[in-house]
Amino acid sequence: MTTTPKGAPQVGRKRKESSSSAGGEAAFLRGYRPRDYPRPSVTVDIAAFSVIDAELRVLCIKRGEHPWKGAWALPGGFVRVGDGHKKQGEDLDEAAARELEEETGLSRHDVYLEQLGAFGRVGRDPRMRVITVAYYALIRPDLIPLVKAGGDAAVADWLSVETLDAATIAFDHGEIIARAIARIGERIDSTPISSSLVARTFTIPELRHVYGVVTGKPQDPGNFRRKFERMIEDGLIEQAPGKRITASKPALVYRFLSPSEQKLRARG
Repeated sequence: MTTTPKGAPQVGRKRKESSSSAGGEAAFLRGYRPRDYPRPSVTVDIAAFSVIDAELRVLCIKRGEHPWKGAWALPGGFVRVGDGHKKQGEDLDEAAARELEEETGLSRHDVYLEQLGAFGRVGRDPRMRVITVAYYALIRPDLIPLVKAGGDAAVADWLSVETLDAATIAFDHGEIIARAIARIGERIDSTPISSSLVARTFTIPELRHVYGVVTGKPQDPGNFRRKFERMIEDGLIEQAPGKRITASKPALVYRFLSPSEQKLRARG
């Protein structure tokens, strides 16, 4: 028979006694009043990037109402929150996907969407205490014609990150944009996220240019070709049908394999 050492805390027993004497957790939740505690609002903001006219650009909306009326801002909005423990609202990823579709017309299946992090500096929103969870999205150039601005935006436009003045961007969205660009630059060499910044088929120079504008560093053609060949060997890229007309001669085009195609190729 197992005995409890003298003086040891009676964790299980105390929890059971306290639960039974108070009616259990269900009773506690029935009497719990969230309004008795200070609660900040939560938003999701999305830094959506694409390569347009050989530039890395971010989708911004011109705010049509206060605060920051008339300033550029990232698309986003408040997370839908319920009124109790049974109805708590939507998940963060669900809120980000919803805002993405409302603000661009694109679903989470059309783009690369990943959480960037939380931004909660006091005073970042002049209305009240608002904590935002930022996401970044990568949109292929051939999807740009499908992007349709929505929500309460007065105007939406793709702004060049090179000429963007962070000080004129609403809230702390300039900081979010800078953090997102840094994250993409870190991940582009270790993950296939570049597939979300080129068209479905592309040439080697086109992909090399994407690496250059994302990292802010020119890519040596010879070194990049070796990197490209490794991506082919690793089963990430394959040659696609057709060619691209260039100034010198028709160039071969390639495509990224989908995750399911990569798995099938790895098995075979």
